[in-house]
This record gives sequence, C-alpha cells and structure tokens, in this order.
Amino acid sequence: MAANEPDAAVRTAFARASQVNVTPMKARRVIDLIRNKPASDALAVLKFAPQAASEPVAKVLASAIANAENNFNLDPETLIVSRAFVDEGPTLKRFQPRAQGRAFRIRKRTSHITIEVESVERAVRPSTATKKRSAR
Repeated sequence: MAANEPDAAVRTAFARASQVNVTPMKARRVIDLIRNKPASDALAVLKFAPQAASEPVAKVLASAIANAENNFNLDPETLIVSRAFVDEGPTLKRFQPRAQGRAFRIRKRTSHITIEVESVERAVRPSTATKKRSAR
C-alpha cells in the first residue's frame, strides 16, 4: 500500500503551521482553551476568543479537520482535538535606536503550531426517562 493512500486503521490527522508571527506563550494560552474538546466546539471557541493568536490557531485547526475529512475519510462530527502544542520558532532580532547613541534589542518571536485531531465515536446517551426506569 502506498504511503499516501487512505487506510481504514488511520484515526488521526494533523496540521502544522511554521514560523507564525505570534509569541509561543500567547499561542499556548489559546491552545489550552481547545485541548480535548470536540473539533466543532473548538472552532466556535476560537471564533469568539479575544486573543490575537486565536486566528492562526483557528486556521490550523480548520486545516487539520479538512485533512482528516479529505485524506482519511473521517467524519468531521466525530473529531476531537487529541493533541495540540506550540513550539518556539526562530526569533527575529531587530534594533530600536535609543537616546545617546544606544540601541535596544527587540526580539520578534515566532511559533510552530501543531494540532492533531482524532476520530472518536460518540456514545449515544440514554434519555432521562430511561435512566429513571433503570434506577428503580
């Protein structure tokens, strides 16, 4: 079987964005909001999150969902965010002129954002009437 053919045993898909112009600390705050949530709920949380880092994280999550759907034929309704992490990318070093001929270093940090989604079959919850009958 070829490496890029869909396989029935594959239950995870991921997406990665490299060198995103967001500091890793700020991106990790946003990632912590969506870890272990259903993918559709995580997208809704990111849509209304006030942090600037939520936009690139939402794009990576949408890409991971699309990868799962198109490459591995997974149902988007059964996807959860199984792993999500942010690594530090290269730091751009810039200098700001200061008084008396001095220079002040500005570090423009970048991030590598990785999100992995996993297909988990949702358990059918019994209705409340069924629970009451079984308790008797």
